Amino acid sequence: MTRELSLQTTKLLSRLLPPIEIDTEAFVDIRRRIHAEPELGFEVRATSELVARLLREWGYEVHTGIGRTGVVGQLKLGSGTRRLGIRADMDALPIVEATGLPYASRQHGRMHACGHDGHTAILLAAAKALAKSRDFDGTLNLIFQPDEENLCGARAMIVDGLFERFPCDAVYALHNAPGVPAGSFIVQAGPVTLSSDVADVTIQGKGGHGAMPHRAQDPVVAAAATVTALQSVVARNVAPDDTAVLSVGFIRGGATHNVIPQSVALGLNVRAARPETRALVESRIREIVALTAQAHGGEASIDYRPLVPPVVNTEAESRLMTEVCAALVGADKVAATVPRGFAGSEDFAWMLAELPGCYVLLGNGEGEFGGCMVHNPGYDFNDEVLPLGAACWVRLAQTYLVA
Repeated sequence: MTRELSLQTTKLLSRLLPPIEIDTEAFVDIRRRIHAEPELGFEVRATSELVARLLREWGYEVHTGIGRTGVVGQLKLGSGTRRLGIRADMDALPIVEATGLPYASRQHGRMHACGHDGHTAILLAAAKALAKSRDFDGTLNLIFQPDEENLCGARAMIVDGLFERFPCDAVYALHNAPGVPAGSFIVQAGPVTLSSDVADVTIQGKGGHGAMPHRAQDPVVAAAATVTALQSVVARNVAPDDTAVLSVGFIRGGATHNVIPQSVALGLNVRAARPETRALVESRIREIVALTAQAHGGEASIDYRPLVPPVVNTEAESRLMTEVCAALVGADKVAATVPRGFAGSEDFAWMLAELPGCYVLLGNGEGEFGGCMVHNPGYDFNDEVLPLGAACWVRLAQTYLVA
């Protein structure tokens, strides 16, 4: 499969899609323009301005600056009382791109390595199609969110009054899934992604000469024992049919070979599928850190910071999403469970903590290209699935927003 739209896939998708007008070539061009000029975090100003300009051209009531740089395009048609929200993320990652593509990042050290450029283009394509066809009855709120990668943007938009200003009865989002065949979806009710928390641990000992460790209280040894002990949390405290991840991302301490330092710092990342498991893992981390440091004659402090809960799809909204996807590609191409090892986190979880909804995975393709994992310098969103993602949102709006 090449990175240009293949004739075979284009014909396949044209057979799968209902009579929905998606200007694929135009929105692939928009996607690649966004890809070439990636922006980080909340600083997605050029992308937000592009989104706002296009939505206004198509007749949406556009609101900007929500959660700093978020955009909402609202379109009300008919007399229907139902209100639907659909979210796309806009930010990139601090990665040096290594694709060699003609539309590769022109901003060194920034890259759309997660497909948010594709997600934005998909929702824009759906926005134009829906504005032109005008075949729904109710209120459509299209939410373009900054800073998903730092797990901050959704929360910022909510705190800024997102759902008070633009009430929704349900909210939906999608993410591309490398390694999952193009032309397919995954819709899983219940937990889909994991929570994400971080902890900064400081183990305080008593520094001294490397030749006389008996006159010190070595925090390096305590830190090493702590790292080893922490590996027992998931292995021995979390049930085999449950999911949690505990990783030590850094160990920092000391400055030279013959000095035992005063302290050592550890950085932890913690993820879990269920709130109960999340609480259990935190409790065990606190116990192990404190008691292991004490056993080595030191003391420990821990700054534990919850970042985002798990994404949990609600039953009714997942059922509707499954029906929508099956109508597009056939029931055999809609899986009900995410692949094993899918352990990422997603701040769309904050929106689902406020409202019912569903987070759907769109196959990005297989092989060296489509299967390249996100957050990799060689990744690129598969433009062949862009019209299918857009058709998914169009069909959802047509199905959900009825009188």
